[in-house]
Amino acid sequence: QVQPRESGGGLVQAGGSLRLSCTVPGRSFNGYNAAWFRQAPGKEREFVASIKWIIGRKYYADSVKDRFTLSKDDAQNILYLQMDSVKHEDTAVYYCAAGRGRTATAEREYEYWGQGTQVTVSS
Repeated sequence: QVQPRESGGGLVQAGGSLRLSCTVPGRSFNGYNAAWFRQAPGKEREFVASIKWIIGRKYYADSVKDRFTLSKDDAQNILYLQMDSVKHEDTAVYYCAAGRGRTATAEREYEYWGQGTQVTVSS
């Protein structure tokens, strides 16, 4: 069992950048898919991006494609989400998750979730 832990959230101006990190203290992402989801106020949680850790295949939601970039540090077992050209609609609590599902994009396939980190984009 892994327990994701997010960091890096905060306040950023529209058009700016922010990098989120996710670790699994004492464990490894190997054998898991690792993902970022987000939940904006009054909305359901939605998929942002994910990676099949071992093969490195990445998936992105259309809303963040070409603006957000996933990367990983295998040695440190860290998942990063580089957020560039952020928009007001990116304001949300961002959750890191780990799971062993087939598609790597479906929320139901993720068993382990972090507490979330708040990202607020100011106009």
